[in-house]
Amino acid sequence: MSQTTLPVFQGPVIHRARRLEGRLAGLFRTTDEGFQTSPVERLELSFGGIPGDRHGGTTRLSGGREPWYARGTEMRNERQLSILAPDELAAVAADMGIAELRPEWIGGNLLVEGIPQLSFLPPRTLLFFERGVTIKIDGDNAPCRFAGKAVAEHAGGGVDTELGFVAAAKRRRGLVGWVEKRGTVTIGERFEARIPEQWIYPG
Repeated sequence: MSQTTLPVFQGPVIHRARRLEGRLAGLFRTTDEGFQTSPVERLELSFGGIPGDRHGGTTRLSGGREPWYARGTEMRNERQLSILAPDELAAVAADMGIAELRPEWIGGNLLVEGIPQLSFLPPRTLLFFERGVTIKIDGDNAPCRFAGKAVAEHAGGGVDTELGFVAAAKRRRGLVGWVEKRGTVTIGERFEARIPEQWIYPG
């Protein structure tokens, strides 16, 4: 009987796990059916995210980000929370030529300081907050024209601003995540980001 020889691949470079410290600089939630959020001092987080929030719930309906499902298919909600960084927002605003880009305009929930290049934190990163909450990162949040339209409305621009946001915010629009351990988070609270081992699959 002949034997099949499997191809030999060079092993990937494995980057060790790391821990970084950050701070909650702002908290926001939706107050009605709209996309934009409003500032609050604290957030109660359940396993479904922010109770009553537009993006809350343990499941959600698929959309344009999931072309492999028919639109409107019920699926696990891994996009409960939008996490942003002030330095990335400032860089996007500068590239767009506008005075500022506020987290509320693009539906942000958590504004965090102290994590360089926040949007590049890999999936499976865990955020452990002082008061006991744990948030698991699903991945980066790709910018869309829907958010760009909101930016254009606040910045006083038009279509150029709307499309400009999509280009300028690529890989700088923050992260989405979901609640792994429920509880309360408050402004000023410290957290630890635990980044898992990383590698590029070589096969």
